Amino acid sequence: MKKWLLLGLAGFLFGCSTEPTATQSAPLPQTFYDYSITSPQGDSLTLPEMARALQDADIILVGEWHGHPGAHLMQTRLFAALYAQNPNLALSMEQFTRDKQAVVDQYLAGEIGEKTLIKEGNAWPNYTGSYRPLVEFAKQHQLDVIAANAPKPIVRCIGKFGASYLDRLPADERQWVARSLTLTPDAYLEKFNASMHHGDEAKTRRQFAAQTAWDDTMAESMVNYLTRHPDKQIMHIAGRFHVAEGLGTASRIGSRNPNLKVVMVTPVTEQGQLAAQAPDYQVSMKPLPTGYVDRDKMMAAMSQIHSRNDSLQCHPEKPVR
Repeated sequence: MKKWLLLGLAGFLFGCSTEPTATQSAPLPQTFYDYSITSPQGDSLTLPEMARALQDADIILVGEWHGHPGAHLMQTRLFAALYAQNPNLALSMEQFTRDKQAVVDQYLAGEIGEKTLIKEGNAWPNYTGSYRPLVEFAKQHQLDVIAANAPKPIVRCIGKFGASYLDRLPADERQWVARSLTLTPDAYLEKFNASMHHGDEAKTRRQFAAQTAWDDTMAESMVNYLTRHPDKQIMHIAGRFHVAEGLGTASRIGSRNPNLKVVMVTPVTEQGQLAAQAPDYQVSMKPLPTGYVDRDKMMAAMSQIHSRNDSLQCHPEKPVR
């Protein structure tokens, strides 16, 4: 009787141990958190392998679709992997602006709480779900966080009046934007023009001035930081358009310090691959859901955004003397 029980129990356990193996051999469906990495040479990499490949970079630009779970998970894991091999690391962020650097520093030092950081630092609406893990990792390990971007109100006024708007700013505000903007024709301007559809050349020039104000300011912020801290490595996070193929922020870094090694890590989908010779490390993930199917609803939403911009209080033009 006991022998029968032992054989039955062994058979039961053996069956339980082998059954999941067949299930696990089948590939799991891809979720929004899953991604795969390809090197510029076309090799498949794990995230630790990519981190090792980036070890000698001065600046690593990591793109994102804002609010994409996979992109934000990858960024946080990469930041931790980079820190593990080089603790002399700093985080640079599009999502905080230069005028809020003191607020970010206060939070990192434990002088204010997260609610104060979010309110007084003008954190993005998706801060807690998307950027909290990065900032908390930096805080835990006493790493600098660079509030790299130009303030949105100033950038929107540049979009409204053009680059000459910067001449209207008082000195205490002018410092929040790069000393010079890259307005000469280049591949980034061509890409930007191709993305515009309204056909108004003057408006496109103003809007590109606003676009590159972000890139030039983020680039200058990082170059200035490395001038003060030459032993540091920077990981910078920003929207995909700023990062892809090195046309935006990377080119603005290069014009300020061509000796810095800058590497791009860019998210892609099967429908949105980069150019064949792109120098980026490409991270494949599921695309975000379509924002609008109805074009009229999309245009109505865009009109609301533009109407808010039109009500901005920009500095008046300085009188000619």
